[in-house]
Amino acid sequence: MDLIHPNCMNAPSLYTKNRRNVKSPSQISHCMVPRGKRLNATRVWSFGEASGAPGSRGLATKTAAENKGSVQSSSALEQLDIERGVCVPFRKYSPDTVRREVLETRGAILSLILRGVEIVWNLGLYWSGLMYDCLVGRDTEVVPYRARQLRNLLCHLGPSFIKAGQVLANRPDIIREDYMNELCILQDDVPPFPNQIAFNIIEEELGQPLEAVFSKISSQTIAAASLGQVYRATLRDTGEDVAIKVQRPEIEPIIYRDLFLFRNLASFLNGISLEKLGCNAELIVDEFGEKLLEELDYTLEARNIEDFLENFKNDPTVKIPGVYRKLSGSRVLVMEWIDGIRCTDPQAIKEAGIDVEGFLTVGVSSALRQLLEFGLFHGDPHPGNIFALRDGRIAYVDFGNVAVLSQQNKQILIDAVVHAVNEDYVEMANDFTRLGFLASETDVSPIIPALEAIWQNSVGKGLSDFNFRIVTGKFNQLVYNYPIRIPERFSLVIRSLLTQEGICFTLKPDFKFLEVAYPYVAKRLLTDPNPALRERLIQVLFKDGSFQWKRLENLIVLAKENVARMSSNPALQAKSMQNSRKWQVQKKLDLTDTIKDGARLFFTDEGIRRQLLLAMTEDSKLHIEELVDVYRLVEDQIDLTLVAREVARGKFSSNFLI
Repeated sequence: MDLIHPNCMNAPSLYTKNRRNVKSPSQISHCMVPRGKRLNATRVWSFGEASGAPGSRGLATKTAAENKGSVQSSSALEQLDIERGVCVPFRKYSPDTVRREVLETRGAILSLILRGVEIVWNLGLYWSGLMYDCLVGRDTEVVPYRARQLRNLLCHLGPSFIKAGQVLANRPDIIREDYMNELCILQDDVPPFPNQIAFNIIEEELGQPLEAVFSKISSQTIAAASLGQVYRATLRDTGEDVAIKVQRPEIEPIIYRDLFLFRNLASFLNGISLEKLGCNAELIVDEFGEKLLEELDYTLEARNIEDFLENFKNDPTVKIPGVYRKLSGSRVLVMEWIDGIRCTDPQAIKEAGIDVEGFLTVGVSSALRQLLEFGLFHGDPHPGNIFALRDGRIAYVDFGNVAVLSQQNKQILIDAVVHAVNEDYVEMANDFTRLGFLASETDVSPIIPALEAIWQNSVGKGLSDFNFRIVTGKFNQLVYNYPIRIPERFSLVIRSLLTQEGICFTLKPDFKFLEVAYPYVAKRLLTDPNPALRERLIQVLFKDGSFQWKRLENLIVLAKENVARMSSNPALQAKSMQNSRKWQVQKKLDLTDTIKDGARLFFTDEGIRRQLLLAMTEDSKLHIEELVDVYRLVEDQIDLTLVAREVARGKFSSNFLI
């Protein structure tokens, strides 16, 4: 059952997965939150005050003055929701929420002044150094030094700035590529806080001593990040090994205070941001703040894990750790311990009897499923968060940083793939606008030649030589020179793909990323019953009014390749596969529904019927040979007699209803 919420744009969200596609501001007043595929049940919070705290049912009324004051602060969030194609029924972050959290604390004004002076002083000194470099003409030669200086400065200013640096490391629209490369070190070079403080936090969340729950706990951190750190422990009751993620002490008021200052400082940069990025600087801060506060709540990460478990429950090639809800809270998260091999150690992977190329195939396939099928993907798949298990599965950990793509965004991404295949660069540029990279009023004509040059240069030697990092480097130059803003969710997509391609090249330098990705996309286009994908399939098969017989054959060949490759876990060696029947899954390319839908379109859509008849008689000849070639590709994959019977039954039923 769908749950309907009036005026949901004014309601903050503690659980951002409960979203529905929206296409225009007029749709925002009434939003339906459907029970999605990746959720066990729809989690809905009743609406209370705008502060974000769950309150009584119904929407709290506001005075005219309060409404007037909140319009400007909420406009950026509304813009984000419109371009994302989602509606957020209950939001943890809003500028008003941050303002209240900061100003209502004791000694807030003095704390803000002192912190503001610290930030302005340190950033001012750094900026003056950059200006001096420009004046004396040495700005190019000191870039490595200044980049290191910026990284150290962000570490010195604390968790909010470390997190901001990690975001900037994936934002070529804001910062130069040489600085981005230096800031990437922030991903895994964060000092831990003392063990005793961490153990005290765990005991506070558990409400009992450590020794009552755990028989042992590691004396050193397994990993340390900007918001927390991880220990290994053993449960006293069951003897199971677990990972304990602990939040940094007193970090929440620090984050709120810094976000308040960030947004106020951003208001002075709106002019520059509008010119360079096509949006207000406040919108960028709102994107950052929303994501940061979501990561700060470990109950949300627990829900993320549950969603991933639901998504991959029938996939025997992927391992998602379980979460111990009764032992977890907003500051502590207890998860199943993953005993795996670091994904950048090819020798250890081989010694475990795992086929390296097969393991990479599993990884690419699972990443594509997250992005294009589920719309919920791991936003930080660096080598410390991905492991190879000895049974051939790929394991993911750390689900604090995940991103959601709406159905609308996924369809536009597939549109972009179709337009790239058809070399329709005008529509590719329009796709950028629809995804939020460009403001709606931006003239895309100057960008079209640049997009064409990037794509042509990237695939000029063939798709097998396609290198995502090279393409991204060229794209970074494009976004730096044009008023293009990379939405936060897509910066995560880019980082995710770049990181995973880097892992692939570390394990196997000659690995062809697209040789795995294209068969998956081909299978989705040919077999997914989604009407939007059916429409994209038609767009791929027809170019300039002509039916692309060769393209159809290539799609079928690639899709069959994907099915054959994933019919068993490709990461397991052949000798292991003989003793493991549990990996056996679908072995044939099931085109039954596709053929039935095609037949139904042929009989009911006059335009499609005319196009298909013309395809059979193009160039003044019958294309029987091409049809026979297609038939030979699929004859061993489907029962044509059964399909013909079902098509006839469907045609008869349609005529009867008419």
